[in-house]
Amino acid sequence: MELVQIDLGARRPAPKPEWLKARAPMGTNYHELKKLARSLGLHTVCESAHCPNIGECWNHKTATFMMLGNTCTRRCGFCAVPKGRPDAIDFDEPRRVAEAVATLGLKHAVITSVNRDDDLLGGARAFAMVIEEIRRQAPGCQVEVLIPDFQGSEEAIRIVVEARPEILNHNTESVPRLYRAVRSGARYERTLQLLEYAKSLDSRMVTKSGVMVGLGEEMHELLAVYRDLAAAGTDVLTIGQYLRPSKDHLPMARYYSPEEFAYMRDEALK
Repeated sequence: MELVQIDLGARRPAPKPEWLKARAPMGTNYHELKKLARSLGLHTVCESAHCPNIGECWNHKTATFMMLGNTCTRRCGFCAVPKGRPDAIDFDEPRRVAEAVATLGLKHAVITSVNRDDDLLGGARAFAMVIEEIRRQAPGCQVEVLIPDFQGSEEAIRIVVEARPEILNHNTESVPRLYRAVRSGARYERTLQLLEYAKSLDSRMVTKSGVMVGLGEEMHELLAVYRDLAAAGTDVLTIGQYLRPSKDHLPMARYYSPEEFAYMRDEALK
C-alpha cells in the first residue's frame, strides 16, 4: 500500500479566484430557513460542513438536511462535521425533516447523514423512513438521498433502495491513492460496489456520485475514477473544488480553473 505524505507545514494562503468567491449569507429566505431548522431540531450539512455557498442556496430555498445527529463516527480529513461518539438515533427525525420539506414547498429534497458505524441498519431505516414521510407530507417532491457506505452492508443498502428514492447518491470524493488521508474508514472498491449493487436492485433508479478536486490528485487519476464510475452504471457525476474548512483539515493543493472543469466534464461525458 502506498503511503501518502500530507504537508501540514505553514503556507501562505493563495488568493481565492473570482469564480469561487461567494457572498456572505443574508436575506429573508436565509433567515427563515435557519429559523425553521432550529424550530424542528434539524441539522443541515450546509452549516455543519461550513459550506461557502450557504447564502446562495438558502436564499433559493435549497438546503441539504443532515440526519442521524450532528456527530460522525469517522474522521475524514476534508470534512468539518463534528466527530465523536453520537447519541442514539432519533427515529422521529425523519418526520421533522419531511415537515421542513413540506413547509418550504420543495420540489426536490436532498437528505444526507453523518456516518453511523455504530448502527448501520438503524441508519438505513431512518433513510427509508424519511423517504416515506416526504412522500406523505410533500407528495410530488423528488427525493435524493446522499448515503454513507454502511460499511458495505447489502442489507442496509437494500433497505434504502427499496424505499424508492428518485436519486441514490454516494460520493466517491477522491482518487484511490489519497483514500487513506481523505476518507477515513472508507474503501474505494466498496464505494464502486455500493453504486453497482444499488443499480442492480433497481435499474430505473438514478445513481449519482461526487468527486472533489484540489487535494493533490493528478488528472489521469481523476479520469480513471470517472471511467470506474461509468463502468459501475453511475448516471450522474458532480465534480467540485475542495476548499479547506480550517487549518485542522487537509491542505488544498491548488485551485482548478473553469477550463479544467470543462475538460473534465467533456472527458467524463465520453
